[in-house]
Amino acid sequence: MFGRSRSWVGGQGKSKNIHSLDHLKYMYHVLTKNTTVTDHNRNLLVETIRSITEILIWGDQNDSSVFDFFLEKNMLAFFLNILRQKSGRYVCVQLLQTLNILFENISHETSLYYLLSNNHVNSIIVHKFDFSDEEIMAYYISFLKTLSLKLNDHTVHFFYNEHTNDFALYTEAIKFFNHPESMVRIAVRTITLNVYKVDNQHMLHYIRDKTAVPYFSNLVWFIGSHVIELDKCVQTDEEHKNRGKLSDLVAEHLDHLHYLNDILIINCEFLNDVLTDHLLNRLFLPLYVYSLVSQEQSEERKINPQVSLYLLSQVFLIIHYQPLVHSLADVILNGDLSVFTLQTEQSAHKSSSNAGVRRFTKPPESLEHSLEMSRHRGRKRTQKRPNYKNVGEEEEEERGSEEGPEEEKEKLWLCSQN
Repeated sequence: MFGRSRSWVGGQGKSKNIHSLDHLKYMYHVLTKNTTVTDHNRNLLVETIRSITEILIWGDQNDSSVFDFFLEKNMLAFFLNILRQKSGRYVCVQLLQTLNILFENISHETSLYYLLSNNHVNSIIVHKFDFSDEEIMAYYISFLKTLSLKLNDHTVHFFYNEHTNDFALYTEAIKFFNHPESMVRIAVRTITLNVYKVDNQHMLHYIRDKTAVPYFSNLVWFIGSHVIELDKCVQTDEEHKNRGKLSDLVAEHLDHLHYLNDILIINCEFLNDVLTDHLLNRLFLPLYVYSLVSQEQSEERKINPQVSLYLLSQVFLIIHYQPLVHSLADVILNGDLSVFTLQTEQSAHKSSSNAGVRRFTKPPESLEHSLEMSRHRGRKRTQKRPNYKNVGEEEEEERGSEEGPEEEKEKLWLCSQN
């Protein structure tokens, strides 16, 4: 794949065997001589990064000294330095693609720990990419999804910083929950499910306390808005000319329900409590059930009773979480809505909405703004950690530091023994 690199990178010290520690050392030499991206060396740097990735994947399977050298020279810092320069979309795309391939193919835990050390991966996650570029967006969200597949009770500590209340992999991903591109939304759902499945109580409590309410409230509003669009399509398509669009809207809504069920069946009780509260009180009751019983016109958004019946039938078919299903069935079968409209102040506070007790209303803040405000309110006094940065400390990341390999190896060894 990289055989033609002989014509790009001339000079002494180049190894004939591209799958070797010597060739990695030569690639490192190329990086040190090209720390600033220019029009003249842009292609050279891209192919150097590709070559390094191929050597690392080979070394993961065949030669542990490859990752020793990669860690010793802090080579991922060079990647980050290249990314932070105005190097153009081509370099960004290739770097994200390369990192995605690298993390997809690494199989040994120790190698993974090497890559995740020094917090450079988190710095890449929070980098301000140009997400208006579809290709950059696609590779970025794919990179996050690949990282989420590597999450477990040990690796989560490289992403979730308990001391500073930061979890960039999760919070950056959910910001795209309502992205116009369906593949991006699907990737976000996969990432969140992979996160919720990790049995780490500190991390899960952080999600509940800092992100669950803004995420679930915005998600419920997004789903409800989609339902209203579906209803309008039914009402305005008397001659059945938009069957294709209607089918797509129905399929998307069923995907939403399956996603909600996937969250609920993970059976994280305190997350389920928050999600169930929002689904009942901000979607199913005020939008679906009220549309069956409220005949008079009102300022509240309503949907056609026939559409509501169909959507409720799908809720009962797809969602299997008993507390939610039983509560919803109780309202429908008993016909007593007062139990859901009367609520104590304490419960109202728990449902986290300032606008009414049981209403389908838009959240007062966007998800991104809510997350940013929550992050600042919950910020603890930062403490230095080996595997997650303190905000604002980027000096070490901007240079290819060559110090401290033995300390880093010891920390990684301790992590692997947990």
